[in-house]
Amino acid sequence: MRIAVVGATGAVGKECLHLLQQGVVPVDDIVPVASGASVGRDLNSELGLDLPLAPVTTVEAVDFTKVDVAVFCAGADTSRAEAERAAAAGALVVDNSSAFRHRADVPLIVPEVNPHLLANRPATNLVANPNCSTIQLVRALHPLHAHAGLDEVVVATYQAASGGGQRGLAELADTSRRRLADPDASVDPPGRFGQPLAFNLVPEIGLSDDTGFSHEERKIVAESRRILGLPELRISATAVRVPVFDCHSETVRVRTRRPVSASGVEDALATVDGLRVYRRTESPSYPMPRQVALTDESRALVHVGRIRIDPDDDHALWLWIVADNLWVGAALNALNIVSVATKTGWLA
Repeated sequence: MRIAVVGATGAVGKECLHLLQQGVVPVDDIVPVASGASVGRDLNSELGLDLPLAPVTTVEAVDFTKVDVAVFCAGADTSRAEAERAAAAGALVVDNSSAFRHRADVPLIVPEVNPHLLANRPATNLVANPNCSTIQLVRALHPLHAHAGLDEVVVATYQAASGGGQRGLAELADTSRRRLADPDASVDPPGRFGQPLAFNLVPEIGLSDDTGFSHEERKIVAESRRILGLPELRISATAVRVPVFDCHSETVRVRTRRPVSASGVEDALATVDGLRVYRRTESPSYPMPRQVALTDESRALVHVGRIRIDPDDDHALWLWIVADNLWVGAALNALNIVSVATKTGWLA
């Protein structure tokens, strides 16, 4: 298989290469694609990899008739400009941006939830990767729906700086360093996250509409309904950017159609591949971003803890969910889509 990684020098693109090194998808040839400023770079040498990796090239220079899969990790503008050209040339395009998520002819896939939508190759040759916060949410909600039925979901996300790419990570590091060196310095100017993030919380991700909900919050609602196949699900979200480098966290209140118990929910989630459940008997009984980011094994999982039943309502429970947004929420989900497509037989 020949695979192109568009945005290979960015935060998600680099993680795609690391996952390909681990054999998530078998490849014969990899074409790393980035801006003109990166042309010719040897990413094997830079990243300590040993892959069948060509020097970096530009998207305009790629002959997509000779590419089996193109994973786009370069943002919505690049995807809108180039992804359909790649798909028309015959490459299966898995797009990490928001460019195609709302198109009815483009499947929106989380392989652990709705892989059946890849039984046949989409006519558009396009597959959309959901929003990073949506992915970890629906992976926990899906088995809960099977266990007790979903009636209503309220989620608050606590999203890491890595959701803003390498620029976001660098900005948080630089501004944190400056504030620690001089706590009395003037407030940093708005940057990648609209407002200064270091030692701060920003309760708005993306522009807000006339209802007051932000673009990120609207994405979580619309995408969750579509992926779960529950168009009438009552769901609302608050999205907050937090001064954490890696891993998104979520507090989720779920109201179910049938009564639930904490042990029953723990048992139901514990049977699901790819979920790590922290039981109330464990110490700590919850995951944390720094812990989740420590190993490749934990980065590949969705972590769920603080499972509590509302004492006044045995149809309502609370969850705390943590996952690596660059792996579970982006690169790994995209490559798992490729893996599913390969196993169906229609992707050579």
